[in-house]
Amino acid sequence: MSALAFAVLRQLADGRFHSGEDMAQVQGCSRTLIWQAVHKLENDFGMTVFSVRGQGYRLPQAFELLEVARVRAGLDDVAANVWTLATADEIDSSNTQLMMRAAQGAPHGLVLAVERQTAGRGRLGRRWQMPLGAGLTFSVLWRFDRGLSGLAGLSLVVGVAMVRALRSFKVPVQLKWPNDVLLNGRKLAGILIELSGDALGPAAVVIGIGLNMQSPGEVDQPVASLAEAGCQVGRNALLAELLNQLAAVLATFDREGFAAFRNEWTDCAAFLQQPVLLRFSHGEPVAGVALGVDDHGALLVDCDGEQRVFHVGEVSLRAAS
Repeated sequence: MSALAFAVLRQLADGRFHSGEDMAQVQGCSRTLIWQAVHKLENDFGMTVFSVRGQGYRLPQAFELLEVARVRAGLDDVAANVWTLATADEIDSSNTQLMMRAAQGAPHGLVLAVERQTAGRGRLGRRWQMPLGAGLTFSVLWRFDRGLSGLAGLSLVVGVAMVRALRSFKVPVQLKWPNDVLLNGRKLAGILIELSGDALGPAAVVIGIGLNMQSPGEVDQPVASLAEAGCQVGRNALLAELLNQLAAVLATFDREGFAAFRNEWTDCAAFLQQPVLLRFSHGEPVAGVALGVDDHGALLVDCDGEQRVFHVGEVSLRAAS
């Protein structure tokens, strides 16, 4: 039924009325199945579908689905030579799928963008879910010749790429160490990095990004969306610009490491010189003042006059209350 629901969504994406009879003829099925597909869009996918007797079904407004051709049209020459684009209507997780494909020899530069994830996840195993069309969710595969130990600061570099892209659309975002993009102090986007390989190399890295374009609804933390910033960019154009910036920063990171981005990351950072609280999966929280990051992307914190260093791992940061 999910496949039919997405097929129906593509018919309704223009924002106009479509009769159940016409839709059934196009899909080669009964009007009852069309009705069931519409209900799936509403009940399972969280969408609103208007139903008017004598006119048919219509979305409240036109809906932009992900399209490889439209994304590719927005890529610059460098990015176009790096990325191989793929889309999926519904899968468990773009990161999970790309990690599986990486293990099977998928090529460097593979991008998987997804309309709907059934088991999306964020950092530290948190669930990441959003209504269909309310966000942009995708993962990219980047293969490094260096080993896992040489990839320190990668999540921060990805954040820099996202800031470059979003600020090009006049969205005043900031970065929260180590992997969140903030708008007005609330989470707009998250980054999930998963790695496989050897300590000395080579390494395959899957970078997952989830970004709120509309409100994601009830979640367990304060969130923001591009809509509240007045940003009307479409998902295909936004994905293209994110891929443009990712291609540029990942190539530089591959050559020069995080040190090349340290100053730029600091200029984008939230909570610097402010009281913060670090929480760990095990152990007591640590309070201090965030000072910045070192050349490897580790967080520097002043704890009662002692400068301590915290590496990306099972640690999360928030402003001290």
